[in-house]
Amino acid sequence: MTITINHFLILSFLLFAIGFFGVLVRRNFLTVLMSIELMLNAVNINFIAFSRRLSDLTGQVFSVFVITIAAGEAAIGLALTISLFRQRKTLNVEEANTMKG
Repeated sequence: MTITINHFLILSFLLFAIGFFGVLVRRNFLTVLMSIELMLNAVNINFIAFSRRLSDLTGQVFSVFVITIAAGEAAIGLALTISLFRQRKTLNVEEANTMKG
């Protein structure tokens, strides 16, 4: 059995759907950040799969940029998490709309 681009697309769709569901349903800030990371990784799978299929390195270059942005997002997310927990003693996303200072 050979692995085709359809397999990668199905895997990417499932990862993106799980991440999207996690962003919509979860209330914990860390879980929402992990769900966003899942969605970004699903996009990376698409980029690399199409890059390999088309024999073009553009998708892989975009994937490296997405990984770089995800690392920055993780650092900023950690800073927001620490700030939210210090001010509100909770990681509930609904509490984040009242942060001041």
